Amino acid sequence: MAGRERAEELISPSPHLQMREIKSPLRRENLGSHTNEILKSGEAAGDDASKDIESREKGVQTVEPPYSVFTHREKAAMIITVSFMAIISPLSSAIYLPVLPSLAQDLNVSASLINLTVTTYLIFQGVAPSFIGNYSDTYGRRPAYMICSVIYLGANIGLAVQNSYAALLVLRCLQSCGSSATIALASAVSADLATRAERGKYLGYAAMGVTLGPALGPVIGGLINQYLGWRAIFWFLTILSGVLFLILFLFLPETGRSVVGNGSIPSPWWNMSLLAYIKQRGQGITPDTTTAKPPRRRPNPFASLKLLFEKQGGIILAFGSLVYGGYYMLLTTLSTELSTRFGFSSVIIGVCYLPLGIGSLSYRHTGGYLLDWNFRRHARVAGIAITKNRQQDLAALPIEKMRLQISLPFVYLACAAVVGYGWAMQTRASLAGIEVCLFLCGLFISGITNALNTLIVDTHVSSPATAVAANNLCRCLVGAGAAAVASPLIDRIGVGWTAVFVAGLWVILSPLLWLVIVKGPKWRQVESGTGDKGHAEKNAKDGTCR
Repeated sequence: MAGRERAEELISPSPHLQMREIKSPLRRENLGSHTNEILKSGEAAGDDASKDIESREKGVQTVEPPYSVFTHREKAAMIITVSFMAIISPLSSAIYLPVLPSLAQDLNVSASLINLTVTTYLIFQGVAPSFIGNYSDTYGRRPAYMICSVIYLGANIGLAVQNSYAALLVLRCLQSCGSSATIALASAVSADLATRAERGKYLGYAAMGVTLGPALGPVIGGLINQYLGWRAIFWFLTILSGVLFLILFLFLPETGRSVVGNGSIPSPWWNMSLLAYIKQRGQGITPDTTTAKPPRRRPNPFASLKLLFEKQGGIILAFGSLVYGGYYMLLTTLSTELSTRFGFSSVIIGVCYLPLGIGSLSYRHTGGYLLDWNFRRHARVAGIAITKNRQQDLAALPIEKMRLQISLPFVYLACAAVVGYGWAMQTRASLAGIEVCLFLCGLFISGITNALNTLIVDTHVSSPATAVAANNLCRCLVGAGAAAVASPLIDRIGVGWTAVFVAGLWVILSPLLWLVIVKGPKWRQVESGTGDKGHAEKNAKDGTCR
């Protein structure tokens, strides 16, 4: 009997273990069944029971909660929703291009002054996400979306009723501030919900709206301007933004990990969708703080600038910006080239943009899956089992090689497609050849930019919106400069040699990505310690992490 009493004493859970049992009934049930087995073994089980309980306590402590409590369908639905919210930024820019002559005539200003509204839009498109993106990393995605939606909605109403150039310029800047941050927020929501092993696929969802905007914008703008006038374009954007705002307000839950963790922590009422608020009031949800993050810090609007001075982050942002600059040169000059060389109307020119958008959308089923496949391949080589809905530790994985092995082939394929487009346009070879090259440009350039965007998010997982905002800042500023020099450059050397210049610049600078593959892991360890934990601690000190 003494041995049996000793076994029962060892088996009686300590207060510390009881606390863990309350949080996890499943573990308590498993422990209880194991206890019965030990009691049945009698007096000889005393020492074995003691060892078994110690090992079981260690196992309980190492159990990792799921990365996200949402199902695959819920995550896909949320990411597609925010993707179409992100469409308003590139759509607002592209839909505006066909109406520039009409605006110049109605407002009685020169074409150069009207073009200034395009440049200022791009500048604010790059700057604004640095503020709102870092704010969302601290206080959640929904408040940031609500702020952007209200600003954008008011700016569109103002643009539709204004009658002066000064009002046009100011309201376009305000419109850019309200719309541009939605791109960073869409990628941040993807990072909130998806692990690195599946991030390529989900960021492909998030990029759908961004790639659809430049493709559909000229078509919609040309049709509306031709039949209803330029004011109707801003009323169209007002209605679109109002519908998207209503969908977000009613259905989109808070996903910011500083607020809700993996989704299991109920958010404050001001962070809730109306549907979630009604459900909580009806069900009386008890908060579960097991996935709580460190205390939130005050947002730092200049946090994204710090990424520019990182060795790895600076190279990725610089190369991605140059790729985007070349893409924007193609985008902004396509309508002029089609008009002067083929004499097409604005409606036909808008339709010619469609292959570019279709190619960008095709990335979801090519480059996105290749990113996830390459991640799984390297994980198998490293002997790491990928557990569904569990985050993988970067310290054991060559994340730079995983992403850039997919991005680099797309760089060289994009160079070939751009050169093919340039000379097909220069020689007026055939419209079909131009459209095929545009499709390939959309596909391969999306492969480059999305892979680099995924890598930036992977290496700054504690502040994804800030990382994407830094990416957006660099891309838009370089895009603004590229748009300014594109037409003069084409006038001087022709569209064919301009395409050769752009592709040659990408090829010459592509060894920088090879350098990141070789040196990136070491640079990352120096910047962030060893893995995500060190990076989170570093960011917590300077205010970029919650």
